[in-house]
Amino acid sequence: MYICICHGVTDSKIEQAIEAGSASMRDLSKELGVGTQCGKCTNCTKKILNQKLIEIVDITEQVA
Repeated sequence: MYICICHGVTDSKIEQAIEAGSASMRDLSKELGVGTQCGKCTNCTKKILNQKLIEIVDITEQVA
């Protein structure tokens, strides 16, 4: 699903960027441009970021 219409960024692209090491809105803004135009995508992007970071922590804890 498209999250940032201004830059054509999908939820999948956001998740891939997080998996590749982006861990903040600043990182995602620099890498993908989300939140740098109209700003309407920031709430959705933050939700995806938080959910994905929680998933990563959960997976890491299970492995340890």
